[in-house]
Amino acid sequence: MKTNTLMTRRIVATLAVACASTIVGAAGAAAAELTVVNFGGANADAQKVAYYQPFQQKTGDKITAVEYNGETAKIKAMVEAKHVNWDVVEVESGDLGRGCDEGLYEKLDWSKIAKKSDLIPESPSTCGVGFFVWSTAIAYNADKLKTAPTGWADFWDVKKFPGKRAFRREPDGQLEAALMADGVPYDKIYPIDMKRALDMHKKIKEHTVYYNVIADGQNAFRNGEVQLGQLLNTRAWPLKQDTKGLCDWTWNQGISWGACWMVPKGAQGGKAIWDFINVSLQPEGQAELLKTNGYGPSNPEATKFLDAEWNKVNPGAPENYARMLPGGIAWYAKNATQARQDLIDALAG
Repeated sequence: MKTNTLMTRRIVATLAVACASTIVGAAGAAAAELTVVNFGGANADAQKVAYYQPFQQKTGDKITAVEYNGETAKIKAMVEAKHVNWDVVEVESGDLGRGCDEGLYEKLDWSKIAKKSDLIPESPSTCGVGFFVWSTAIAYNADKLKTAPTGWADFWDVKKFPGKRAFRREPDGQLEAALMADGVPYDKIYPIDMKRALDMHKKIKEHTVYYNVIADGQNAFRNGEVQLGQLLNTRAWPLKQDTKGLCDWTWNQGISWGACWMVPKGAQGGKAIWDFINVSLQPEGQAELLKTNGYGPSNPEATKFLDAEWNKVNPGAPENYARMLPGGIAWYAKNATQARQDLIDALAG
């Protein structure tokens, strides 16, 4: 009896350990660790509050945030080596199509993500989904100009709107602005007529400062070097605050762009990947992101979580978004490198 009793106790103890191990294993399997990659800086800090924390609280999963500079080569090396340790990666909309065409990104399973109809039309794509938007807009010095510009034709009118202008030395936004100034309607902008766009830039080259670093555009206004310029809305907004309204901007004929989530081919995050993307597309978090850094929601429902003053500075608000041209990411996927060189050559000549 004693032997049987002892054996019984050992069996019970063994079963208890096994059950405990099973429970810990199940819990461990349920608590995923997701690596989310972003461009860092203030944007990363804002995403932490708007997306990462709500996701972790909702699911119990853990997010490890990694910063990068958009190095497609690093993603390509991971995919080709079949050793992918990134799960969800932020890319600019212009880079999304190229990586998708090269087979570097997973095709999204939209049965596991929010409804496409919940988002602005340009947000869903084969290999990615836009989770915030911004605009390259016309900024101007209201203290120096008699009237505010209403579109790019005014920007090119150096008699009615005297003073230096500012453009970034990159094709995206600059080419579209030139064509709109020349009277091309939205639905005829793409494919871009490079000669026509570059000829327009040559017309105002002597009146224009072409800068390389985004912050230099803001500084050109602050030091009085320019009276008009194309700026990101995320730069025009703090400029208006800093100058107490002397510098302002208009949404008219702005060019809207987006940041997208993509999933590297072979990512190991499983269900947690889709759970995280879904959380980032919810209107509450997207409204929070706008308040932090000025990037607008790709989910129009977010406007309901923002008051009228916030929606004035919201590029994703329907009334503002409707006044802008959606940037041609498909065109840039095929032509960005050549377009950049053509612009540099035209400005140097």
